[in-house]
Amino acid sequence: MASATDTAKPRRGSRPPRFRWLPGTRLGRLIIALNVLGLAVLIVGALVLNELRQGLVNARIDSLTTQGELMAAIIDQAATVGEPQPAMDPNYANLTLQMLANPKTQRARLFDPQGRPIADSDLVADRVEKRVLPPARARGSGGRSLDLKAQPYAVAGAAGVALRAEVARALRGQHVAGKRRGEDGAWVVSVSIPIQHVQMVLGVLTLEANDVDQIIARERLALIPFILIAIAVTVGSSLLLTRLIAQPVRRLARAADRVRLAGARAISLPDLARRDDELGDLTRSLEDMTQALSERMDAIESFAADVAHEIKNPLTSLRSAVETLDLVTDPRARDRLLNILKSDVQRLDRLVTDISNASRLDAELSRDEPRTVDIERLVSDIVAIYQATAKPGEVSVRFERSGALDPVTVMGREGPLGQVFRNLIDNARSFSPPGGEVVVALARAGGKVLATVSDSGPGIPSENLETVFARFYTSRPKGAVFGGNSGLGLSIARQIAEAHGGSLHAKNRTGPGNQVMGAAFLLILPEARP
Repeated sequence: MASATDTAKPRRGSRPPRFRWLPGTRLGRLIIALNVLGLAVLIVGALVLNELRQGLVNARIDSLTTQGELMAAIIDQAATVGEPQPAMDPNYANLTLQMLANPKTQRARLFDPQGRPIADSDLVADRVEKRVLPPARARGSGGRSLDLKAQPYAVAGAAGVALRAEVARALRGQHVAGKRRGEDGAWVVSVSIPIQHVQMVLGVLTLEANDVDQIIARERLALIPFILIAIAVTVGSSLLLTRLIAQPVRRLARAADRVRLAGARAISLPDLARRDDELGDLTRSLEDMTQALSERMDAIESFAADVAHEIKNPLTSLRSAVETLDLVTDPRARDRLLNILKSDVQRLDRLVTDISNASRLDAELSRDEPRTVDIERLVSDIVAIYQATAKPGEVSVRFERSGALDPVTVMGREGPLGQVFRNLIDNARSFSPPGGEVVVALARAGGKVLATVSDSGPGIPSENLETVFARFYTSRPKGAVFGGNSGLGLSIARQIAEAHGGSLHAKNRTGPGNQVMGAAFLLILPEARP
């Protein structure tokens, strides 16, 4: 069983809540915040780099366009000949292109009005085109010889078609800019600018920058830190959630297995119970539940021991009387023994009935759903039954109303609450003298319903005001029928009262000079809210 130190519950609300601005529960807010944080890092990085990539490409196009317009204007001024029909001199144009082009960063090409190439900066710079050769076939593979030029020519053919289409658009006087595939299959940024003399197109200048792949590669490398940060945040959050949730849940499961398999009476995890989150609430609830079950098991063990003791007494008396009966010849003595047998049988019957009622009480209380019960009507009906069945000279029962009580309601179960009043009235009648009166009074005060059952008997010794609620405790007045009471009535009544959130206490009624006028039992129940 958990010790008092282990089961002590820490005060809640000692730490300020975190992530209060997020919806959901405390752990739910923490899970959302950590997962969204890692995702946000990746999204922000991707958005920033996408903006950067598009900006770099646009900046490259703008740079090539500005440079191309300047070169086209210079070529127009330097290489245009003939009046009134102007034309572009290929030699002058080629020489001008050699002076203006920068073959290290870009490729410049010049086309005549028919779209035929006039000059190419790569040819002037003697640039050698490099391609990685595919692996050679093994000798004797039986396959066809590898055509090393087929793929490059196919790529070059597609690139030539795109280039000719771009030049054709520029020959119509349009400025063309964008991305397309080059002869080596890589992306190039290309601008084609018509060389115009007044309104006449004399040729087309095309500038290409083949560093787009390098730009993309650099951007991908720049994305790696964001990816690593996102992975680190995700892994860190996963480890944190594992430490905060998965491991404590596993500990709770193992503690529950110990309770189930090892015979432990309660779960004791004080470090988890101190947590101010849902797992802390769960741990405290499990500790309270197992502690309640442990207390219930102790109560059942004690009840079983008390039942065995109480049943053993009449059985012992029965055995003695039966063994003696055959030896007694005196008719009066035999009659006394028979009366003892009858009393013991009656006592056993009373014990079995009350024990059965007490054992079913918990099941009945858990089975029935609490409802609004009109206490005044319930008490009136019970008192009316006693009044209708009363015989002359017996103890009478009277219901006394106190103030405006209509309606007086409590949340509970009508059957068990009626049993409380019947047990209290029966107990009061058994202690009242013949012709006496039992008074049931009902009042309300401070959100509570107060019910008092008073008798006119000898009262209760002060040292026994709590003992009377113990199981099987009996202290009958002289002349009471032996075996007529099992000592469970008041114990059952208090158990029902506490199950309804109330209490049951005993006291003595006093008169002038503190003279005891009888006993009174006070039942306090919370009033039902409208």
